[in-house]
Amino acid sequence: MSERTEGSTGDLAALAAAVLQPGFVGTTPPPWVCRWLGEGLGSVVLFARNVVDHEQVATLTANLRAERPDVIVAIDEEAGDVTRIESARGSSRPGNYALGAVDDPALTEEVARDLGAELAAVGVTLDYAPDADVNSNPANPVIGVRSFGADPDLVARHTAAWVRGLQAGGVAACAKHFPGHGDTRVDSHHDLPRIGGDRARLDAVELAPFRAAVAAGVQAVMTGHLLVPALDPELPATLSPRVLGGLLREEMGFGGVVVTDAVEMRAVADRYGFTGAAVRALVAGADAICVGGERATEADARELRDAIVAAVISGELPEERLAEAAKRVGQLAAWSVAARARRATGTPPADGSPIGLAAARRAVRVTGDAGLLPLTGPAHVVEFAPPRNIAIGEETPWGIAAPLAHLAPGTTTARYAADAVPADPGATPAGRPLVLVVRDLHRHDWMRDAVRRALTARPDAVVVELGVPELVTGAVHLATHGATAAAARAAAEVLTGAR
Repeated sequence: MSERTEGSTGDLAALAAAVLQPGFVGTTPPPWVCRWLGEGLGSVVLFARNVVDHEQVATLTANLRAERPDVIVAIDEEAGDVTRIESARGSSRPGNYALGAVDDPALTEEVARDLGAELAAVGVTLDYAPDADVNSNPANPVIGVRSFGADPDLVARHTAAWVRGLQAGGVAACAKHFPGHGDTRVDSHHDLPRIGGDRARLDAVELAPFRAAVAAGVQAVMTGHLLVPALDPELPATLSPRVLGGLLREEMGFGGVVVTDAVEMRAVADRYGFTGAAVRALVAGADAICVGGERATEADARELRDAIVAAVISGELPEERLAEAAKRVGQLAAWSVAARARRATGTPPADGSPIGLAAARRAVRVTGDAGLLPLTGPAHVVEFAPPRNIAIGEETPWGIAAPLAHLAPGTTTARYAADAVPADPGATPAGRPLVLVVRDLHRHDWMRDAVRRALTARPDAVVVELGVPELVTGAVHLATHGATAAAARAAAEVLTGAR
């Protein structure tokens, strides 16, 4: 490669900045982000730490656009257990698994359109949703209720409906985690999952929802940090030219932006390095590098930018490939500007989404002796709290105690983690109905044991499952198909007979 001038190296730095989607700390744009927007940075991503309320987010995004009018503002908002825009209270929408349980694609499209309008109103232009994974492995520790379900045809039709709805609301959709994170027992935040099955199985299951998303016009696809030997026995999907170029681009015909899952995740960073994973992803065909869930400083962004520039200068990353990636990011930015111009203006409801609550109500399923409902008075609620995965985060509240206490004043609550379950978890104040609240009961031995002991003492207890209802137990079992605020309220209404 010929020697570069200082000016041309500066151009490379601008191209490298264009393909980064960094996060940052704070509820206002830090000076380094504002400066970088003037130097080529094309995108930023918001997390729960950046969100206070709608007014604050709208001000934040307006300040970003004052520096660069076409900046892409992304957010990881699944409108389910994974929520950022409503992280302080829990999502007022039901989440994918609940929508799949209802199985009304028109409702899914309406919920997604409602979310799109809310995000657009506060200045967000790209949403890392929908989750298009088929949750075919009930032991999956990171997908679960984030998926529409275990049936690939169901997941495909709801993925397409979500894409149509969100983009009609004015926000670009991003189907994830390509080529499919559903059939795994490993969380890619911590290690590299391996997705088994031959190519025929992948076509029939994992890839079906992504084909539907592409057909629906999805603007972006997020890669999964997954080893899929049937596609590439050596490289994770994020770093694989066979997966990104051969399969997604050439075979499936996707022409939008390929975004990586967070490049600091251990599945790739532990093996290839923080910067090495980013460079390899660009070489493989990714267009945008998501970073900043954990590494959210200017030094982190600079480390990536400089590594990308160095890779071009050394010949590891063809300049044409970097320019192509930056061009696609620019095309998405142009789409977003046009979508913002044509969207209807409005202010999101302060108390959450009415259509979301209606959908959550439709998703509730009661199994067993319905004659035990409604409860006869204030209950004692015991919530069993499993560890949360990083995607969901620790900041978002969950559980039914608060909405139940609102509808049945005098309700009392206890919450137990694995290391703090008492000998008699079913003990209740005299005469109180007992409600046992679980989350993915089938995945946690300690929780199953505690529930068994409680039901032995109180066979009339109601079991409320806020996760995947793989294990149905108790005389009466209520499944919400998600742990959102909307799901909790819908459950409380059934328990009290409020609806």
